[in-house]
Amino acid sequence: MTRDGTPLLIGDEEVRARLDAGTAVAAVRRALLAHHRKELAAPARLAAPVGDRDLVFTAGAEASAARHGFRAYDTRGGEQLVAVWDSASGALLAVVHGRELGPRRTGAIGAVAVDALARPDAARLGVIGAGTQAYAQLWALAAVRRPAEVAVFARRPERVRAFVARVSAELGIPAVAAPTAEAAVRDRDVVITATSSRSPVLEADWIAPGTLISTLGTKMRTGSELPPELIARADVVVTDSRAQTAAYGPDHLIDPAAAVELGAVLAGEAPGRAAAGRITLFSSVGLAGTEVAVAAELAAVRP
Repeated sequence: MTRDGTPLLIGDEEVRARLDAGTAVAAVRRALLAHHRKELAAPARLAAPVGDRDLVFTAGAEASAARHGFRAYDTRGGEQLVAVWDSASGALLAVVHGRELGPRRTGAIGAVAVDALARPDAARLGVIGAGTQAYAQLWALAAVRRPAEVAVFARRPERVRAFVARVSAELGIPAVAAPTAEAAVRDRDVVITATSSRSPVLEADWIAPGTLISTLGTKMRTGSELPPELIARADVVVTDSRAQTAAYGPDHLIDPAAAVELGAVLAGEAPGRAAAGRITLFSSVGLAGTEVAVAAELAAVRP
């Protein structure tokens, strides 16, 4: 909120300029722990049909931060909107709009997961995908655990070349273009899949023992970026929200009853890894309320 009481209006340019990865990661970590302690209200998504698409709403209220709000977006893509209120006064503090905040929030969730679930000596990453979501994963991860090297594969070589150049220049992370998906993920300590594919982008036997797999894309029986055999190989499956995973229904490949919540791992109340040589899988579903937590921090640092 400005000094005269007007709510802040924050667009993509300001998100890029003012939201640093460390702030986003800290906000998400706090929200995940609050969710575990039942101090973050995070109701299920609400999808309102509007013609040939849905208008989706997620909401969150974090008691310790005295902030609540919602996010709204169109399933056909485009800009998102996040609104943040002061829970004590009811004053609208900020509205964040555009395309930048959502991926950076998702990247922060991924960074918290890698920091908590990967082996302590994990240094070599493989990434399948070269879009906005893949970049945001590395942007956030650089704030908590800087990789020694990242190998990247995607279907369009020109996008991969641009992606690795950007990662190297902007994040200072050594990045290389892998010639195949197998070359990108074989013998890697951490594998991140950030695609829109509805067919597997890798094979189960490419993944070495001890690897952490962090997956953002679709994981339904009707279509999945991961093969079911790889999910079955995981000794520990972690998600940021079992309730949101369950909301996908029985066709989802992740069994919420068998999954561990990331907040419980952060609190030290559940294991995130069975042993150094075992595979852990993190399935990101975007815990509701985390985007409000990040937007609130962004509003707080604006002069």
